[in-house]
Amino acid sequence: MRASLLIASILALLTTGLQLMPDSSARPAPAGYIGFDRNDYPGDSNLKILRQTFSYSGYWLNNPPGAKTNSWTGKRKILQAAGFGFLVLFNGRTYAEIKAAGDAARLGSSDAAAAVSVARAEGFPSQTIIFLDQEQGGRLLPEQRAYLHAWVDAVNSAQFLAGVYCSGIAAREGSGVSIVTAEDIRKNAADRKIKYWVVNDSCPPSPGCAVSRKELLPKSSGISFADVWQFSQSPKRTDFASGCSANYNKDGNCYPPGVDPSQRLHVDLDIATSSDPSHGRTRD
Repeated sequence: MRASLLIASILALLTTGLQLMPDSSARPAPAGYIGFDRNDYPGDSNLKILRQTFSYSGYWLNNPPGAKTNSWTGKRKILQAAGFGFLVLFNGRTYAEIKAAGDAARLGSSDAAAAVSVARAEGFPSQTIIFLDQEQGGRLLPEQRAYLHAWVDAVNSAQFLAGVYCSGIAAREGSGVSIVTAEDIRKNAADRKIKYWVVNDSCPPSPGCAVSRKELLPKSSGISFADVWQFSQSPKRTDFASGCSANYNKDGNCYPPGVDPSQRLHVDLDIATSSDPSHGRTRD
């Protein structure tokens, strides 16, 4: 009788234990980290309110597209002290500039050296990922590819890591062929190690100007190998994002929560799997 009770007690404990084991299928999906980027530094006074929403910030090493100066220079320590991680950017060359230079590979190597030099001067540590801003989409032309490959090789050989910011949207070519710039770069990169920050602000897959969509991941962009996804731009691009309406201001821009639109502090929105996608934080 006692043996039977003992066995019954053991079985009851085992059953209870099995019921307490967590169900792996019920675990929450991994959440991405939301960040912002913009051409102009947002100002020291706005960092506290921005940090309430964003984990990291874009950071230009040279003049952003269309700008004659770079207002981000010297702001790395201030941003880190405010709790931000980084998306480090270097503005690359247009096709016309590369073509005019004559030697695309030499220009790429020279620009890479400049990017690394500025990154060090700004205090970014070795192994920081520097993303080359490749604004022009579609299939890269031979000169663009030579420039990009030389830039990647030079950055990687300087104890930093090379990345590229490029389109994740299919661009139409002749005969109905569609080319996605990110896929074109990866396909022709040989064994080069490149991190990818892709832009796809089409709705879907983009949720528009929605900063609460933390269940998003870079692969939600449609590019499975993306490390970062820019899913919203300011102003809204009508040729791609005409179907987006969520939370955009009536002027077409995306403004952070808690910021008065009259400040014109519009942002682009990004999602990454890290709160410091470029690994640019230091221990200082």
